[in-house]
Amino acid sequence: MHVTAVLVAYNRRELLRESLEALAAQSRPVDRLVVVDNASDDGSAEVAAEVLEQWGERARLIPLTENTGGAGGFATGIAAAIAEEDVDWVWVMDDDTVPGPDALSGALAAHERYCATGQDDLAVMGSRVVWTDGDDHPMNTPKPKIRASDDERARAAEAGGMEIRSISFVSAFLRAPRVRAQGLPIADYFLWNDDFEYSARLLRGARGLYVPGSVVTHKTAKRGSSDADPGPRFYYEVRNKLWVFRLSRALYGWEKLLYSAATARRWFRTFRASSDRAQLRDCLRRGWRDGWLRAPRTTREVLRDTGVPVDVMIEVERLSKLDRAAA
Repeated sequence: MHVTAVLVAYNRRELLRESLEALAAQSRPVDRLVVVDNASDDGSAEVAAEVLEQWGERARLIPLTENTGGAGGFATGIAAAIAEEDVDWVWVMDDDTVPGPDALSGALAAHERYCATGQDDLAVMGSRVVWTDGDDHPMNTPKPKIRASDDERARAAEAGGMEIRSISFVSAFLRAPRVRAQGLPIADYFLWNDDFEYSARLLRGARGLYVPGSVVTHKTAKRGSSDADPGPRFYYEVRNKLWVFRLSRALYGWEKLLYSAATARRWFRTFRASSDRAQLRDCLRRGWRDGWLRAPRTTREVLRDTGVPVDVMIEVERLSKLDRAAA
C-alpha cells in the first residue's frame, strides 16, 4: 500500500513543525507528503520548506497565494496526491494534528484485518483523536453508523474498529480509487462541514472504519466540543449545513431528516452557551440566507488564480466535473 499524507497549514508554524516531525518519525514510513500552505503570513511556508528538505523528492510544498480555507486546502492537496497513479491511501490532517508514531501502521494493520474477513471495500478510515491530556477529543469523537447491519458491525469489530458514516479531516484515510470516482471536497465550503459532506459522500454505498489503534493528538487551544461558542465562524456552520441538506448527494433522505434534527439541537446548545448571542443571530441570518439562495461554486472556480500549480489544477479541473453532482 502506497500512502501519501496531505497536511494543510495556516498560521501555526510551531505546531506545523511538530506535526511534520511526527510524520517523519512514523514507524511505517509515509511514502509521499504534500503540504499545502494557505497563504500563511507567520512563516509557516518557510518552516515547511526547511523541514521538507529531509524528505527530498518524496515531498511537495504547495504555497497558495490566497487563503482558501480548510476545504480549498484539502481539495488542492488531495488532487496533488491522487495525481500519482500508484497511491492507494491519502492520509489527510490539519497542521495542529500530531500523529503518534504508529498512527499510519495502526491504520494499515486494521485495513489488512478488515480485508481478511471479506472483500476490500473500505473507502475511509479515521484515527482515534485525543487531546493533549490523552483523553478522547470531544470535537472529533466518531459516532457509529446508523442502521449498520450486523455483518458490518461484526467485520469492523474483527478488525478492531467501528463502522462509521463520516469522519473529520483531523486524521482521515481516503481510498484513492474512491476519490477518483467521487471527486474532491467542495472548496467553496471554506471551513466547517466540508469533511462531513465529503467523507459521507465517499462512504455512501461503501464502508468506513474508525481505528482506535491509529492515534493522533489534536492540539486545539481548548478541549472543547462542536457545541462550543464558534463566534463569527457560525456563519459557515449554518450556510454549509444547509448546502449539505439541500444540495449534496452525500446523505440519504432519511439521514438528512435525522441529521437536521441533530443540527437543530446542536444550534440550540450553541446559543444557550454563547456570551454573544447577537453575533450568533447575525451569523444565523446571513448563513440561512446564503444557504438557501446560493449554491457552492465548483472547486475549479474557487481554486482558479490562487496559486495552485498547473499540473494540480489539471487534476482539479478533471475532478471538478463531479462537483456539480456532489453539490
